[in-house]
Amino acid sequence: MTAADTHPTRTPATLTEARRALRQGAAVVVPNPAPLTHVVTATAATAVNRAKGRPVDQPVALWAHHRHTLDTLTGLWDLSPGHAALVLRLLAEEHLTVLVAERARAARPPWLEPAVKDGWMLLFGARWQPLHPLLDDHSVLYVSSANATGRPPAAHTAGALAMFPPTVPVLHLTGAEPASTPTASPTRRATTTVRVMPGGQLHLHRHGAQDLASGRPDDYLRLLSAQYSKANGTG
Repeated sequence: MTAADTHPTRTPATLTEARRALRQGAAVVVPNPAPLTHVVTATAATAVNRAKGRPVDQPVALWAHHRHTLDTLTGLWDLSPGHAALVLRLLAEEHLTVLVAERARAARPPWLEPAVKDGWMLLFGARWQPLHPLLDDHSVLYVSSANATGRPPAAHTAGALAMFPPTVPVLHLTGAEPASTPTASPTRRATTTVRVMPGGQLHLHRHGAQDLASGRPDDYLRLLSAQYSKANGTG
């Protein structure tokens, strides 16, 4: 039985309600622009994991959306300034999830701990304009795909309401996407995850919306590299 079956009158949260819930430490499900799915976010990684029904100490991505957070990260990852610019572009423009190696002997701030595993930090950077009021409230947020363990991520508000319990508000943005699942809509998937090596090489870590929409994964990575080189006058 789903949460929607148990609570048939449950309604989505407004932006004001979602902001209040985040400030109070709750996990909140929020939408992303097509072709991405919803994500679940919170100010504590443990809240994200509890919402997904998985071990509370499981690593999660850091939502690298805030300028102060990004300024700190650029001093912690093992990249040249040019390759750091590539990571910032992949996060902000491509809306990818990115794995970046930590710089040796860098002093890791406590808020980064939940997003690091085996020396690699996991970062998500989408900054969709309708979510700015919510994102700007917090310099540090943790994020993961909006799915209960073992299920695909929620693609629409209705699916998120059915998957998550009433203790996890589901934000619906008027005009951004329908409250119920549309009969005809683009296929949505979780974001592609790319590993950026210290030398700047790109490796596909997890298939997702961006690479599947662009043909074969190798073609997508070559396209990204070529666009970056052209933008920086190196190709």
